[in-house]
Amino acid sequence: MTRVDDRILVQEYLAHEAEPKPLSDEEKAGLESRIREALRQQDAVLVAHYYTDPDIQRLAEETGGCVADSLEMARFGNQHPASTVVVAGVRFMGETAKILNPEKRVLMPTLEATCSLDIGCPPDEFAAYCDQHPDRTVVVYANTSAAVKARADWVVTSSCAQAIVEDLDARGEKILWAPDKHLGGYIQRTTGADMLMWDGSCIVHEEFKFRGLEDLKALYPDAAVLVHPESPEQVVDMADVVGSTSQLIHAVQSMPNERFIVATDNGIFYKMQQLAPNKTLIEAPTAGNGATCRSCAHCPWMAMNGLENLLHVLQQGDQEIHVDDALREDALRPLRRMLDFTANMNLKAAGNA
Repeated sequence: MTRVDDRILVQEYLAHEAEPKPLSDEEKAGLESRIREALRQQDAVLVAHYYTDPDIQRLAEETGGCVADSLEMARFGNQHPASTVVVAGVRFMGETAKILNPEKRVLMPTLEATCSLDIGCPPDEFAAYCDQHPDRTVVVYANTSAAVKARADWVVTSSCAQAIVEDLDARGEKILWAPDKHLGGYIQRTTGADMLMWDGSCIVHEEFKFRGLEDLKALYPDAAVLVHPESPEQVVDMADVVGSTSQLIHAVQSMPNERFIVATDNGIFYKMQQLAPNKTLIEAPTAGNGATCRSCAHCPWMAMNGLENLLHVLQQGDQEIHVDDALREDALRPLRRMLDFTANMNLKAAGNA
């Protein structure tokens, strides 16, 4: 086992230990009332990722915030007039919000909430790897630290990665991809691009098992299989739809199927059920031969976001995200490239509609 693997296992264990305790309905109601008032007093808006606890997602929506993927969370914070943005998610999301919104105070319920992709791509080691391949364009997934983004030429999300890599490949550019090898492999297979992969993975999506998914599909042959591309290739190959969190949510709304087998973090079920209440959602299996079921389809670091630490940070302001100015400028450049690319892509799509 590598040193990085050790770090991921240790931090995953600590994350499980730090998960908020279960609350009664009365306790939840009291905390939510105090959070609403604290958001007003602090001129703050709450933005939450699709993978956080449903109580936090609902509270974000009800208080004028948003529930979205990491990039849309940052964009929303940029466009909202609030002077404080509270990011319920994992640390790289808070950093991205700060990079795009340097003038705003960015808080998180806990700064200890990280990501196995982030842990598995240490900035110094990644920079050395890039230096070994100076002829390659460096493309990094959003699930990385500000320091790794600062070393990149492009930042991408799972919803725009394929289009950006296709464009780079058409220009004859060779790519160094990090950190998720499964997402990178999917992009490589669909684009044919020359891609050199960093060896990283998401502990949630890597746990989905082909054999268990095959057995579940046999039980529900009419169900559409929805898979996030951070999953292993065999699982991706079984999918009816492969896509980002927002793309999978759209699939549940737009496809005629009544049942869906969903292979991504089960926190997404809140939004899926909200937007498609008549659809039946089935959690894809993580158990099976050789499975560790460490994550059981839910990120332990996302689970660290709770109502109690959300109230605490609003009252104390002690979990603030800071990004060095020079580092922020370096990380902003590849983010801006992505934002400009996707804006142009959306304009072209609108023109062709």
